[in-house]
Amino acid sequence: MTVLDLFSLADRTALVTGAASGIGFAIAQALGEAGARVMITGRQEPRLVEAVDALHRAGVDAGYAVGDVTDPDQARLTVDAAQDAYGEIDILVNNVGRGSNLRSETMTEREWDDLIEKNLTSVFRMSRLVAPGMLERRRGSIINLGSISGFIVNRPQWHSPYGAAKAGVHHLTKSLAAEWADRGVRVNAIAPGFVAENGIAPEEPLFRRYWADEVPMARVASPREIAPAALYFASDASTFATGSVLLVDGGYTLW
Repeated sequence: MTVLDLFSLADRTALVTGAASGIGFAIAQALGEAGARVMITGRQEPRLVEAVDALHRAGVDAGYAVGDVTDPDQARLTVDAAQDAYGEIDILVNNVGRGSNLRSETMTEREWDDLIEKNLTSVFRMSRLVAPGMLERRRGSIINLGSISGFIVNRPQWHSPYGAAKAGVHHLTKSLAAEWADRGVRVNAIAPGFVAENGIAPEEPLFRRYWADEVPMARVASPREIAPAALYFASDASTFATGSVLLVDGGYTLW
């Protein structure tokens, strides 16, 4: 066996939430290119159909399940759909999340609750749904999408609920990793910096200053630059890694 063989995901099933585009799609494609069967989730079926078509063109064995993982019943249905299509889930990528641009003194409690639900509670929910099977088989990898916002305060937008939720994702990652380490389930997180996808507009001068010019590498990332970190955590290349939060931020948090 070579070191490259350790990155193979042949005969494994991955469930990637929020994967119709952006980072989620890039991760789904990377896992599929490494040999995994991939089920992607999202709320809008037309976008999922387009994404799966693109994955098929890339040679990936992929399907989709429509569902909002912030709803407990729909979250369960997405897991059931993946298991019905491909069998037990070996890899879960909790990618669903949404940023905010809300001032703390004017946001409503409902807005706070919605952002915590989407960015943190859904991660706990999906992890609990797949964990029993993984623990029974004593094998599984859960990968959570955190953020640099879990470490620092973003500028120029204000993200108090998002930052609090992502810091929670980082700690939840470590807590679940500690609980399940001796039963064969690894839990890790990726903390991306600014990524060129929906909602990121680095060409605007105000945003470019903070999101690109002040980054040591002087640019934003592409989604495909985040995906290999997920492949590492999903594969046997990382069998001794659990509870890690891997920064992929172009050096943004260095200063």
